[in-house]
Parts: sequence; structure tokens; C-alpha cells
Amino acid sequence: MAAIPTQRESQAPGREPRGRATLSGSPLAPGSARALVRAALAEVPGVSVRLADDATAVVSELVTNAVVHAGTDVEVEWRLEATGAFVVEVGDRHPSRAPRDPVGGETPYEAAEYGRGLRLVATLAESWGVTYRTGAKTVWARLPPGGVEPAHEPAPLPALEVAEGLATQPQRVGCDREWLGRGALSFLAEASDLLAGQLDENLVAALTGQLIVPRLADWCAVWLEDEASARGGTGGGPARVWHASEARIEELRCALEKEPPCPGDGLRSNPERYPWPGDALGPEGTHGAALAYRLIAGGRPLGTLVIGRCGLSRFPDEVTGLVEDLGRRVALAVGAARQYARQATISAVLQRGLLPGAVAEIPGVRSALVYEPCDKGGPSGDFYDLFPAGDGRWCFAVGDVQGKGPEAAVVIGLARPWLRLLAREGYRVADVLDRLNQLLLDDATEAADAAARALVAAGGRPVRSGDGPQTRFLSLLYGELTPHDGGVRCTLASAGHPLPLVLGPDGGVRTAARPQTLLGVVEDETYTSETLDLRPGDSLLCVTDGVTERRSGSRQFDDGDGLARALSGCAGLSAELIAERIRRLVHDFGGGLPEDDLALLVLQAE
Repeated sequence: MAAIPTQRESQAPGREPRGRATLSGSPLAPGSARALVRAALAEVPGVSVRLADDATAVVSELVTNAVVHAGTDVEVEWRLEATGAFVVEVGDRHPSRAPRDPVGGETPYEAAEYGRGLRLVATLAESWGVTYRTGAKTVWARLPPGGVEPAHEPAPLPALEVAEGLATQPQRVGCDREWLGRGALSFLAEASDLLAGQLDENLVAALTGQLIVPRLADWCAVWLEDEASARGGTGGGPARVWHASEARIEELRCALEKEPPCPGDGLRSNPERYPWPGDALGPEGTHGAALAYRLIAGGRPLGTLVIGRCGLSRFPDEVTGLVEDLGRRVALAVGAARQYARQATISAVLQRGLLPGAVAEIPGVRSALVYEPCDKGGPSGDFYDLFPAGDGRWCFAVGDVQGKGPEAAVVIGLARPWLRLLAREGYRVADVLDRLNQLLLDDATEAADAAARALVAAGGRPVRSGDGPQTRFLSLLYGELTPHDGGVRCTLASAGHPLPLVLGPDGGVRTAARPQTLLGVVEDETYTSETLDLRPGDSLLCVTDGVTERRSGSRQFDDGDGLARALSGCAGLSAELIAERIRRLVHDFGGGLPEDDLALLVLQAE
């Protein structure tokens, strides 16, 4: 969800800091508004943490109110007055509904249609109101000054410390309603943002414990189920336990693991009573209340959350409702972390199968490789290989498949084994490319025919142009090395790939091949090869377009023979140092992380 960039006036003496933004009327708007205001106030010297937190909460609730009850774009405007008071106005284009006054008989956790967030606004603001104009409505609020703190930039906090900050003070029966009415919605919003960014289920569980203890309970435990235990209907797995007193954690863990939760039939996340583990809590914990919540996401049970508080016969309804809301977010975070872990595992297995387990050592040749996939969570489109082909020959390949992910993995899974097979069968460089080109075309044709038959069988409709898989393109630099007395003979060919460069000991750089057509594009294409001798000290550099097309604004790294100039500065360096220097220059050129896969191979005659 994009916002129109915030317009923020300069903070010159005598001028009030202020800002304005337009947000689309989507569920993501409150989070964007919170981020904008928090970032803006962080740049204003002297703004207290309390005022920043209250302002963020109020802006979030006003934007939520506008999104839920208007559904139009939302205009957010704020200013910090000279007195230190914070004023915010949130406008929408749906004036027909007035927000209800927060005064009423609803408890904070009844799902009222209107006014739930405005109760929080009324609590935090010294004044608030609604202004109607033709075709528009604005809800405004004014927060009192929150005090002045020394002007400094706070260091970013790790996730666990943020969670501790959201749950710093324990609450008891008399205070629950007051705190929940004032800060529960802000707590839930911040907790949601915190959990949503985690990709490790163990960290999600740890954050859950830090969020709940001691704010909402004296202790809590999380059981995360694997798929087998989930099907069996048991709690499964070890308990992750938190207690307001660390001295009680181990004893409580032992007691809870002896009696893990046993959820009933069905997929229900509402709380159920859990046996009180009094013996593990010492004299002050002889009795209390404990509740178990099933963690469910996507119709699948993922675990169980148990909370406990000493000295109560039952939890207040406000707390049970809040923990149930939090439990849903915890379950979604666990589910997302598990999905990410599954994808990462599959990708790692695919990647290991698509790349050689080791790079061959060639007599009389030093080699160095840099391989950096852009997407660490999926198979790369770049690949490499360096292997013995028999009869005193070694072969190398650096390739780049159109696209990434599974489609790229399919092409690499075809190309790399066939390269090795054809080379070991004695086929020379040009013949290998001819046959690999035909293999890719045949495979694409067969896949398209199969898809067409499936489409016709499924729907009985004629096949349209573009249905089914598309042609798979592959750029490839492939070569053969034969060491001999006085150097290395190299035969190579480039099919739609960045051309290789040879660096001489004197710093001279020359191109070592000529451009030819991509593989998998033209039927019956005939490829040719070039042969050259690498004398001692000569270095052959092979790269993918992640090097040559690395961007800095409108410029690319290889503009004006940039790669050749960079290589000429590597004269006298070893293969390893040449590879590292080119890698560093490519990274430095763009000023940020590369946006494409990067692979480069250096072969240096000794």
C-alpha cells in the first residue's frame, strides 16, 4: 500500500514541525500512518517517548476509523505546536456516517461496529472532535505536551527488547480495565507489526512470551506442534516457558511438560481452562487461573498457548479477549515462519543439486569463483561448472537462465548434466552447444504440447497462442581447457552471454570470443568456437550479466568497456584477488545490494 510522500516543513526556528500524507483506504493504511508519524517525530528534538507513543496510537486509531467507516483515501495531517502539544487531523470523503461517541456501556472487547478506537482517542487526547465539510469529514485530536527529554537518537532495539518494552508493567484486576481501555489497541497493533516480521518460529514463540509476561500474565508457555503431532491431536514438542521470576522457569517447565495440553476435537481458538500447576510456583502460587488457547492458522493447528496468573479464580474477560486476539496473530506468524522454512529448505536442496559439489583442480591452472544469488530464498538463474572431461581435458561453463525460481531450476537441471555427458562423450565445444540448443527446443516443444493437450482435455476449448509453457532461453559461456608445456590451450564459445576477457601480465585486456545466439531460440542454429593459448600469467575472466549490467542510476558497470578497465587494474594479482577485486568493484558501483544474481570465474595459467 503506497502513500503519497509526506510533505514535511523544515524545522527552522519559529516554525512548527508538521506533515501531511495521503493513504489509500486499505487495511494497510493504519500501519503506514503509524510508521510515518513515528519516523517524523523521531526527527524532532525534545519529543518525549510518551508523546510519540500516544501520538502514534491516536493516529493509528483515527486512520482505522476512517478506513472501516468510509473506505476512501485518507488524508492525514499533523503538527507539533510551540507549546509541545500534538495535533492530528484525519479526513475522508464519506461524511454520511458520524463516529459514535465513545461513552457507552460497551466493554473494551465487545466487537462494537463504531467507536472502539475513538475510546482510546478520547482517553489520550485533551480534546477531540469532528468537522464536516461538503463531501468530506475530518476527525481531529489534540494531545497535551508529553515533557522534554534530551535530544538524541535512540539505538534500534532487537525484537525481544521491543517485546519487553510492550509488556513492561504487570497488571492486576483493578488496573486491567484502565490499561486495556487506554493502551490495548496500540499494544496489539505494535505486537502485530513485531510478529509479522519474524521468519523463525522459535523467535516468534520467544516474542510471545516477552509480550505476555508480565503485562497480561505471571507466566505463559507455548507448545509448537509438528505435522505428525498435529494430526495426532496432542500438544507435542517441548514447552517454551516464561515466568515473571526467572528462578521459577525450570521447575514450571518440568511440571508443564508432564501434563501437556490435550486439545479437544475441532479447530477452535477460544480459551479453555488448564490445570493449575501450583506445586511448581512456590508458596505465593498455590492457586490461580490458567487458560489454554489453540494456535490455528489456515485451518491447521500449529500449537497451544497457555497463560497463568496467581491469586485469581478466573481471568478478566478483557484479558482473555486480548490474548485470544494476540494468539491469532501468533499463529499467523508461526505459519508464515514455517512456510518460509519449508521454501528455504526446498530451495537449498534444489540449489545443491543444480551446482557442483566441488570445483575441479586443473594442473597448471589456478581458478577462483564468486557466486552470489540475489534471492537467498529461491533457486538462482545463474550457474557454473568446472569438471574433468577425460583425455587431459577440463571443461568450464558459466550460464544464465531467463527468469528465476522453479522454471530456472528446470533449465539448469537439463543443461548442466547434458554439458557433462556430451563433454565426456568426446563432443567438442561447438558440437556441445548445437546439441544443447536442440535439447532445449525439443523440451520446450514437448512441454507446450503436453500443456495444450491438458488444456483441451480440461476445458474442451481451443488452444490460444501463448497457452502453456514458453520457450526457455539460456545464455552460456562454455569452454574446454587442455594444459600443455608452456601454457593452457582454451577453446570456447559464447551463446548470448557476456564475452570473456583475457588479462595479460602487462595489464592488456582483449576479448576472447565473438557473440552468438542464445540457446533455445533458433532451430538448427550452428555454433562456432574460438581457440587461444593462455600463457603463464594470463587470466581468463568469465562473468554473468549480474556483473556487466550492475546499475548506478542510468549507468551500467560495463558502459564504456567498464569491465575491461576494471580488469586491467588487476595486473599482477592472483586469480583469487582478481575475483575478489571485481566483486568488490561491482558491489561498490551500485551503492547497495545487487539486484541480480552475480557469478564470475577466473582461470589463470601458472
